[in-house]
Amino acid sequence: MPSFDTDLLTIDGQKQRLSDYAGRALLVVNLASRCGFTPQYEGLEALYRRYAPRGFVVLGFPCNQFGAQEPGDAAEIRSFCSSRYDVTFPVFAKTEVNGPGAHPLYRHLTEEARGIFGTRKVKWNFTKFLIAPDGRVVKRYAPSAKPESLAGAIEALLPGS
Repeated sequence: MPSFDTDLLTIDGQKQRLSDYAGRALLVVNLASRCGFTPQYEGLEALYRRYAPRGFVVLGFPCNQFGAQEPGDAAEIRSFCSSRYDVTFPVFAKTEVNGPGAHPLYRHLTEEARGIFGTRKVKWNFTKFLIAPDGRVVKRYAPSAKPESLAGAIEALLPGS
């Protein structure tokens, strides 16, 4: 299980802890504003709005490690998310998901839910990790997995399912 003591930094520069989301189903996604998968923001927001009342949260982590497709600073990213996709799910500061600077959350996620052929590295923008309310990493989804295709898996983790 991920350590809910893990520190996070919001897109606004505020410190937060992963423990703020304990007991909820989470979808952790590395984001980019200049990627072919960027339109998935719309689907991610739709999932968040649909399931948030039942204890689901999308956590978005902008990342510039793939083709430099998230070059903006925090203000630019926040503005993009708001103006283009009316994002209301939590978005965090730019985050490294691979390599020696990888955030501890991503080190844990890539260890628990390996990619194709057992690889640990995140391969591209919009890789998604589904986490159960008890903290178990349920599954890793490829960037090509459309957010709406995850609805059944999310639904199964929520109360009343």
